[in-house]
Amino acid sequence: MLPPPWTPPSTPAFAPTPDPLTPARDITHGHFEAGDQVMVIKGVAGGRLCGEAMRVVAPSWHTPTDEDGWRLRDPNGGAQTFITAHPRYLVHLSRRCPDCLIFQRAMEDHLLPKYAGHADAIIDCGWYTTTALGQLVHIADARSGR
Repeated sequence: MLPPPWTPPSTPAFAPTPDPLTPARDITHGHFEAGDQVMVIKGVAGGRLCGEAMRVVAPSWHTPTDEDGWRLRDPNGGAQTFITAHPRYLVHLSRRCPDCLIFQRAMEDHLLPKYAGHADAIIDCGWYTTTALGQLVHIADARSGR
């Protein structure tokens, strides 16, 4: 599951798909380590899960969740090369670990049937935003006023 580069067009033709899986995911900070290649699953493209591939750089406090997070680097650079994310948003790309594979499979089972008739579309499910502090925040973790 290698993700395509993540610069999707907006997809207003599709209503946001709720994400009941990520907010409830129980994954610890220690599950990832500096150097890991990870992906934040953000939607579907070409009948597969897609998102942003990044490299874990260093531990970082994730202010929106008041928990340990990870500083991530986007190898493609761009307007925001570094962000901080909560571990539950991440899946391993650099190794096949059971926890990430189970989560990935659950996301496939949840999302792929919803967009089966739109195999050529890039669907951004709209679950994430980046704060002014450069922190990736899932809509379920967003605090009012931030």
